[in-house]
Amino acid sequence: MEFAEFALEWHAVPGGSLRLRRAGSGPPLLLLHGNPQTHMMWHKIAPTLAAHWSVICPDLRGYGESFKPPVSSDHAPYAKTAMARDLIALMDDLGHERFQVGSHDRGARVAHRLALDFPARVERLAVLDIIPTIEHFERAEMRFALGYYHWFWFAQKHPFPENLINAAPDLWFTAHVARSDVAPDFFAPEALADYLAAARSPDAIRGMCEDYRAAATIDLEHDRASRAAGRKVQCPMLVLWAKRNLVEKLYDPLAVWREYCAAEVIGEAIDCGHYIPEEAPQATLAWFERFFVAR
Repeated sequence: MEFAEFALEWHAVPGGSLRLRRAGSGPPLLLLHGNPQTHMMWHKIAPTLAAHWSVICPDLRGYGESFKPPVSSDHAPYAKTAMARDLIALMDDLGHERFQVGSHDRGARVAHRLALDFPARVERLAVLDIIPTIEHFERAEMRFALGYYHWFWFAQKHPFPENLINAAPDLWFTAHVARSDVAPDFFAPEALADYLAAARSPDAIRGMCEDYRAAATIDLEHDRASRAAGRKVQCPMLVLWAKRNLVEKLYDPLAVWREYCAAEVIGEAIDCGHYIPEEAPQATLAWFERFFVAR
């Protein structure tokens, strides 16, 4: 397994602990995973990055083996503001005042809020296969609703979606990641085992659904307030998206992100599906090595 040289650790943050892997000794680079995955999604590129950066790969709260707050009526424990504070506490604990961030999917939504709320801490930001959450919802139409149907299903009142997923977690996972009855072949066995372990955990499924409930409620309140106040990402951004996914079909990602960032925004479509670092690791690596500042 490519993560063999990485230390597996748990670090306390207010409210619980985060599971993570880390290695390297250069400038700090925080890598944030998407859904329905864990930090293991970075295993194909993190070892190469660790030659030039101190690479930190945590499970977000609610995911993998990190702590999972209970359900609440306002979903505040799963607001991206709360998840961002976890990461500030983690990087404080590791002694990193300023750091760079690479992020995918749900992790990229956390990273966006991290850069907004703590602009002095984030030096450079890469987001993979998303546009801002508020833009998704405000631009929603039929193709979005059908392609992103899980946004609306997971956000239904607890425990309806959880009960359905928990009744057949392996079937749900395969259908969710493949949109067919055949599991994709680009997940390494060790990574897939970690994803399935989370899918089989009712607590992790609850955390995942609360993440999406927060996105449809309290996160939108925070996003609207930030936009009304004119707050934008202050650091350079790298935006990558999948040529074979809906972001390519629905949006002009660079144009959208330039409305939300006060610095330079670069990037392009990658010829793969949604799981960019696992489907196209060499292309991802090439962009990360070009964009992030090494020692």
